[in-house]
Amino acid sequence: MRTFLIAGNWKMNAEPSHAAKLAAEMVANWSDKSFSSEALICPPFISIPAVANAFDGSDFKTGAQNVHTEDNGAFTGEISTSMLKDAGCEYVIVGHSERREYNGEDNDVVAAKARKVISDGLKAIVCVGEVLEERKENRHQAVVKGQVETAIKALDKSDAESLVIAYEPVWAIGTGETASPEQAQEMHEFIRGLIASEWDKETADTIRILYGGSMKPANAEELLSQPDVDGGLIGGASLKADSFSEILTISESIKS
Repeated sequence: MRTFLIAGNWKMNAEPSHAAKLAAEMVANWSDKSFSSEALICPPFISIPAVANAFDGSDFKTGAQNVHTEDNGAFTGEISTSMLKDAGCEYVIVGHSERREYNGEDNDVVAAKARKVISDGLKAIVCVGEVLEERKENRHQAVVKGQVETAIKALDKSDAESLVIAYEPVWAIGTGETASPEQAQEMHEFIRGLIASEWDKETADTIRILYGGSMKPANAEELLSQPDVDGGLIGGASLKADSFSEILTISESIKS
């Protein structure tokens, strides 16, 4: 059985002092109990050391929201895999819908970042998903197919253990809208099928596919109960220790 990954993406929120306090609150909420799911927080770059330090000695993990494809050089404002590893990161989000929209990252750029992350010993959370217009025009599967296949073709089957896919229905991010559990399951099953076609079913069944469209305590149980939903990439609800912990608790109750 795949282990749930409950991942928080803090986006451009939580300066180091706030981040340290919030991370410490998360650890405190679980000080007298343990969890079998993986719990991950991806803060802004400047707050990564504060979060990693607060998580030291706990089961919580630290990740990053983006990375560059080069090791070092004249790339002002960028950050490398070695820097992230040294700061305490284990995961890196690549291809988030906001990076695709606001920073012009296309499928090839996202695939190159995923390849770099995995080849350098980190785990990649590759984000895919359609905008509202694409879903209304019934192009959502074609869009996601292109995103997934470009990433998969840049990797080897042996990279599967370091690969996570996060499905983001972009129309449900920050809007208060959420894909229904049935819509989420349909797309997650479709994504798993694409991976199986490129590699094989056994490998596809080991890869975690997260739901990344406004998961919160109120809908987490329904979403996480779907057979092909293996966790969540959580935005707003991860900026409150209690709500993130509640989602983690729900994931534990489903697994048990």
